[in-house]
Amino acid sequence: VRLVESGGGLVQPGGSLKLSCGASGNTDFINVFGWYRQAPGKQRELVAIQYRDGSTTYQDSVKGRFAISRDNAGNTMYLQMNSLKPEDTAVYYCTADSQYSTYIDNNEPDYWGQGTQVTVSS
Repeated sequence: VRLVESGGGLVQPGGSLKLSCGASGNTDFINVFGWYRQAPGKQRELVAIQYRDGSTTYQDSVKGRFAISRDNAGNTMYLQMNSLKPEDTAVYYCTADSQYSTYIDNNEPDYWGQGTQVTVSS
């Protein structure tokens, strides 16, 4: 499975960005997609998860501002980010795994994209 992100960039505080993650290869066994981010000098953190049944989970700091979704074919994942704050500045990574427990247990997902930079600054 190969994951490729796009859509990062520079945005002013209060603005919006939509990240995309295209998945190629055999994704039939993938049950969970998730977005992580890592800011300079900080630990990587889980931002949002979407399960195969469509249910979602968000980190508290992004609830109500970010939305994770997938297209009907299930091969492209999105992260809509609204009301962006400077503290949202980070490299964002899309991930995928076959096991729900990977994310619940804070283990490393099997598949990662290359990352896309999001910078929120005036």
